[in-house]
Amino acid sequence: MSLANLALWLLGIALVAVGYARFRAPWARYRGLRDQQANVDRYEAWRGGIRTHDDGPTGASVAIELARRQAQQAGVLIAAGIAVFALGFFVR
Repeated sequence: MSLANLALWLLGIALVAVGYARFRAPWARYRGLRDQQANVDRYEAWRGGIRTHDDGPTGASVAIELARRQAQQAGVLIAAGIAVFALGFFVR
């Protein structure tokens, strides 16, 4: 075990931890907004569909996309951390 291995392992663990911390909040917000939008869609269908999908994006749909994008970016950070950690096993 060399100093390079240890540094890569620590960096990988740090990236995964930061990515996970950045992932939790947007993912919870995304799930909540998605569930709320499903309730609105069911209610509008029950009332006879007062809104059509051609009306353009709603504020909720924009927020859903933003939360999903933030969660995806954090997921990429987690994947990079796993890759750096695994790289630590192959560096001599």
